[in-house]
Amino acid sequence: MMSVLGTLFIGLIAGFIARAIKPGDDGMGWIMTAVLGVAGSFLAGYGGSALGLYAPGQPVGFIASVVGAVILLMIYGLVKKK
Repeated sequence: MMSVLGTLFIGLIAGFIARAIKPGDDGMGWIMTAVLGVAGSFLAGYGGSALGLYAPGQPVGFIASVVGAVILLMIYGLVKKK
């Protein structure tokens, strides 16, 4: 349970940092930024455990969370344009 809460907390912060890192104007609110950050954090956690970087249930790293959030922000930007 604590690993999920840790991933949520890290994801919130990672979403805002990813939004600051990614260039361009996304035109989305802070709630969508937080949701994409949390989703990126979970994506990084599941991807890292599939690659053997993290043990199942281990909180994901901060840098991996930011990278996952940036990837999701880019995908969101591509989907939103279409």
